[in-house]
Amino acid sequence: MGPLLLAATDEGLVQVVFHAEEKMAAEAVARLIRRLGTEPTPTPVPSPASGTAAAPAAPRCAEHLAEAVRQVESYFAEDTKAFTLALDWSLTTGFNRRVLRELAAHVPYGTVVGYQDLADRVGEPGAARAVGVAMGSNPLPVVVPCHRVVESGGGIGGFGGGLETKRSLLALEGVLPRPLF
Repeated sequence: MGPLLLAATDEGLVQVVFHAEEKMAAEAVARLIRRLGTEPTPTPVPSPASGTAAAPAAPRCAEHLAEAVRQVESYFAEDTKAFTLALDWSLTTGFNRRVLRELAAHVPYGTVVGYQDLADRVGEPGAARAVGVAMGSNPLPVVVPCHRVVESGGGIGGFGGGLETKRSLLALEGVLPRPLF
């Protein structure tokens, strides 16, 4: 899966970034600074065991960040089946936010939902493609489980973290078989 970057505000976890090698992490932090209009305060939360990188945190949000790191690590260790984190939804609005909140609240671990099904759930029949756009703009992948949204015809659909990452997450949750090697 590679390293993840987690970022939090005083409201809660605000972003999860896949493949957060040094360059990708720096770009993600720069985008966050532009979007949130504030500089991060360095208070790193190290996690050498899993390779999870934590973005710098302001003192008031360090607790949110530490808890997010703990729960994400627990998820990948197959101990956590549901996240109970405070989330900062400020990086998403409108239809996308409605879809992502529905997904987070009502599509549990080990299940999948179709793009059209999710559109119907938020009262927008015929908006399956817009649901796909919402999934692609999800600032909180894994925690807001966009990997659980699949095509109605049985296809896996897309994923911002890459299709292999989506397959790995679905295998972790028992939706797909684990690779033999």
